[in-house]
Amino acid sequence: MDASLEKAADLIEKARKIVAFTGAGVSTESGIPDFRSPGGIWEKYQPVYYEDFLASEAARREYWQRSRATYPLIRDARPNPTHLALCELERMGKLAAIITQNIDHLHHKAGSSPEKIIEIHGTVAHALCLDCHKTYDRNVLQIELEKAAEIVTPRCQSCGGLLKDATISFGQPMPVQAMSLASQLTATCDLMILLGSSLVVFPAAYLPQQACQAGAALIIINLATTSFDDLAAVTIRAKTGKALPQIVAQVRRQREGCG
Repeated sequence: MDASLEKAADLIEKARKIVAFTGAGVSTESGIPDFRSPGGIWEKYQPVYYEDFLASEAARREYWQRSRATYPLIRDARPNPTHLALCELERMGKLAAIITQNIDHLHHKAGSSPEKIIEIHGTVAHALCLDCHKTYDRNVLQIELEKAAEIVTPRCQSCGGLLKDATISFGQPMPVQAMSLASQLTATCDLMILLGSSLVVFPAAYLPQQACQAGAALIIINLATTSFDDLAAVTIRAKTGKALPQIVAQVRRQREGCG
């Protein structure tokens, strides 16, 4: 693994425009369960499809029951060494953007520049009116949800429209602006670092393929194999919070002339 870490550090040092792509494996290291794993949250609270949310009051109650129960876990999570290592890469002037599949807002909490973070699956940090698009602080909304004796389905105070977490549910269209920006950055980077993603959720998983087609090198750090491993310049089987800080430390040593 040491040789792989050194090679990854060399690629980072030589790269001019780096894009990081983060997945659920990064969140799990902050104590947020992978919703797809056996025994995860989805086994207790099944996901509500977007079309059902729109059509059924019962589905909306089910949605908000799940959201009310799971939000505190995400709210109380703290950034881990992966998030902090990406902040350091940004301070070095090496990181152009972070494209994340995660909704936990932890890249923001860690101190990455908000304009560099592209949340392609949305964020749990606020709720959104589906009609007038007014946003609501999710912490404030949680207080109201927990005060209620029964599960409530919140409505917009301005227009009466349905409120929903600003995350992408199954069957909900991907955010056009975020995906467009992610695609543009992917097509123009010369190195993409893939962190903690199984790369099985589409259309997000098309982005590494797009990067390769544009001539970018890939570094993949993930505990399990992915379908993109054969395309990667470096593949590291490890927790991202262990491997990435070591790589960034090596980049720092190279910059300081310590080898």
